[in-house]
Amino acid sequence: FLFQLKAQAPGSAEELRCLQVINQQQEGSSLEELISNQSCLKLANTIKAYVATVTENIIRRSAVKEARRSFFNTSEGQVPPKTAGKPSAHLTLRPQNLAQDGNSKRFGNLSQSCRHAISRWEDSTIHSHLQNITYRDGRLRVNQAGKYYVYSQIYFRYPSDGASARVSVPQLVQCINWKTSYSQPILLLKGVGTKCWAPEADYGLHALYQGGLFELKAGDELFVSVSSLAIDYNDAAASYFGAFRLDL
Repeated sequence: FLFQLKAQAPGSAEELRCLQVINQQQEGSSLEELISNQSCLKLANTIKAYVATVTENIIRRSAVKEARRSFFNTSEGQVPPKTAGKPSAHLTLRPQNLAQDGNSKRFGNLSQSCRHAISRWEDSTIHSHLQNITYRDGRLRVNQAGKYYVYSQIYFRYPSDGASARVSVPQLVQCINWKTSYSQPILLLKGVGTKCWAPEADYGLHALYQGGLFELKAGDELFVSVSSLAIDYNDAAASYFGAFRLDL
């Protein structure tokens, strides 16, 4: 570098000699002549300041370029790898298969008051998402261990078909179940709403929401079961099921 500067920037004989002295420092020569010559020291400091300025400008341009690349990737819907996000899921209800009515043995032994497992959720609409959690056949599967907030809300819809319906389904029950390596599911949360309607009342929507924080391991599964599949699935904002990890 210094030899190129010598050739490209003609100066006094003293400055050229100083350049040669400075260049020789890289070869381990003595510093006595450089220290004793104020002109050489001044030139050395000038070169040092120039190199520092150039280096700072290179680093700044590199940082700006990286920031722009990250911005455009995000604005185009591309999430940078290092911001993949914590595990989270939010599912919305789909029409249930009443032929199976949630009694499939693959969910295990469920509470009698909450025996209808919900097996159909939507995971890929504008109202739902999956991130580092797996969904399959009604179950959310945890891939990363940690503390998770688990929640669900179900809107039950009962038709106004007289006193017989009021007697047969007076209680609304919603359960969140936890499936581990143990053969049978464990009841995590249970929400109950007992409704008493007057004979002339119309039946409508009745919501149950519940949520709680639990320590889960990789491979654990979660699913929702209810007392009745007379539930409303027309509103994606009404019935949902989800979980997300908290770093505590």
